[in-house]
Amino acid sequence: MTTATAPIAAPAKARTARTSTKLQGLQVFMENKLAVFGVCLILILMAFSFIGPMFYVTDQVHTDLANSALAPSAEHPLGTDMVGYDQLGRLMKGGQTSIIVGLFAGIFATTIGTLYGAIAGFVGGWIDAVMMRIVDALMSVPVLFLFMLIATMIPPTVPVLIIIMSALSWLGTSRLIRGEALSLRTREYVVAMRGMGGSMPRAIRTHIVRNTIGTVIVNATFQVADAVLYVAYLSFLGLGAQ
Repeated sequence: MTTATAPIAAPAKARTARTSTKLQGLQVFMENKLAVFGVCLILILMAFSFIGPMFYVTDQVHTDLANSALAPSAEHPLGTDMVGYDQLGRLMKGGQTSIIVGLFAGIFATTIGTLYGAIAGFVGGWIDAVMMRIVDALMSVPVLFLFMLIATMIPPTVPVLIIIMSALSWLGTSRLIRGEALSLRTREYVVAMRGMGGSMPRAIRTHIVRNTIGTVIVNATFQVADAVLYVAYLSFLGLGAQ
């Protein structure tokens, strides 16, 4: 009976161990007051931007010159701008665009940069040299200038902004991950896996990317912040999302 139940008990123990690890991670996170405060602040901003318009309905499409430049009042808590848009409603609408573009552009740019840098660093040799020279050449061009140039040629909708920022913001991430990959590819467990016949995609997926996850997460937060700032720059110049 013991022999028959052993294979069944092993997966149960593995699931229990994984659950315990997740609970420990959550406990460590909850002990970090700044991290908890940051998550709460993000949730408040998301609720303000996406749930707020359901309760505070304003017209952010048509101008209302008769009610332009109004001072704060009960009807318009933050007043109106020079063409009659409610300022509080504008903040909610702008918050939606910033959050959507920032999150998706940050995630896509981090993913592209991580895969590109991991491949370049793991393969090495002339392939690494060519891939990094491409990155160096692209990094020499001012990103904001490219954003402005493309935004003048293509109507800057939200999907277009996400694509543009994702395509131009992955360069720094690729250099960071490439440096990590150069170090990780010489580790004993990677060499042993390759010696046992493991493929390059498996090595990159299971040993390179997984062991750079800390760098990836930190860099992703900066990517999101940079994307939000670029949205603000373009909006100030009149090239924001339409």
